[in-house]
Amino acid sequence: MKPKCRYNIRLAEKKGITVRTWDDIPAFHEMMTVTGGRDNFGVHSKEYYQRAYELFHPTGTCELLVAEFEGKPLASLMVFADATRAWYVYGASNDQERNRMPTYLLQWEAIRWAKARGCEEYDLWGVPDENEETLEANFETRHDGLWGVYRFKRGFGGQLRRAAQALDRVYNPLLYWAYLRFIGNR
Repeated sequence: MKPKCRYNIRLAEKKGITVRTWDDIPAFHEMMTVTGGRDNFGVHSKEYYQRAYELFHPTGTCELLVAEFEGKPLASLMVFADATRAWYVYGASNDQERNRMPTYLLQWEAIRWAKARGCEEYDLWGVPDENEETLEANFETRHDGLWGVYRFKRGFGGQLRRAAQALDRVYNPLLYWAYLRFIGNR
């Protein structure tokens, strides 16, 4: 971890941030909508997050965590684990009390949750699609797209790893064309 990241985790604790498990999917979805609008990324429907939680939480492979200040939710994330690997898949924050650094303590507690389940790897999942040299050369000056997300995630250390991109299987070419034309390229 970078020293500033450790500092921000301790700062969040000193400034009264607490983290606990949560099951309020509607509030999580609302927070995701705020984050998606602020950082310009797509957000799934509330039903999507509800279904993911219902499928994986009962098996112990998913947890929804919330960071709060004086009982008010400020940030939340959904983390998944399987065997020795965990994935930070969905994370959100509102625009309140950001100076208290709730996302740092929240992420740290998610890492601790994964570790308690025997995970040896924690995947922060998702940075700008650039090579590592470009990421490191530009993370302080770029603020578009996922650059803020990268700046946050790099504080936790680790190694940059690439995986195959998601692919679409096209069953109906005309419908797929319409999807790409009118919905998919927002």
